[in-house]
Amino acid sequence: MPTSAPPSNRFERRRAETRGALVRAARQILAETGDTSASIQAIAERADVGFGSFYNHFESKTDLFEAAVVDALEEFGQTFDERLTGIDDPAELVAAGFRLSARMADSQPELMQILRRRGLAHIHAENGLTARALRDLQVGMASGRFTVLDPTVALSALGGALLSLVELRFARPDLNGDEAASNLAEMVLRMLGVPPDDAHEVARRPLPDLA
Repeated sequence: MPTSAPPSNRFERRRAETRGALVRAARQILAETGDTSASIQAIAERADVGFGSFYNHFESKTDLFEAAVVDALEEFGQTFDERLTGIDDPAELVAAGFRLSARMADSQPELMQILRRRGLAHIHAENGLTARALRDLQVGMASGRFTVLDPTVALSALGGALLSLVELRFARPDLNGDEAASNLAEMVLRMLGVPPDDAHEVARRPLPDLA
């Protein structure tokens, strides 16, 4: 889960632990079934916290599940920050993002199931991977690497393609995920204005290890 500054005293640490346990329980539910009809009592039991503790942190189940999605998407973005450090080419960053996402369906299935089920509503959110993707698009446009006219529209296209790739990985586990991700990354780069031969090469550069 995303990291933050540790609480400064015992009371704050216990509050943070309880909230974290509730968020983890909600993430598990979203990943397993996507069904948010579970009772607050059931969620509290799964989190191993007292029923009354729930309302010390969230006003409703809706607030909890939204916090769980935001938490997962921020972890998703942090994973990219950690794995793609040192890549300066915005085209390579876009391609690597697609390819890492395909691999994360195996290495981090809970996280990717949440993205699969709830990601569409957060394509234009200000957290998670969105701000990072928009930044890379704008850098690519400013440098001439990308020729798209509107970064927000391009972000919609990238987000939709990424979610489709994640869906494909879970719906068709028999397919070669790396090959599918590289092919899709190549098509996305061409859509952004990268020349075909260049797009083909960039979409197949070595990736960092997710282990």
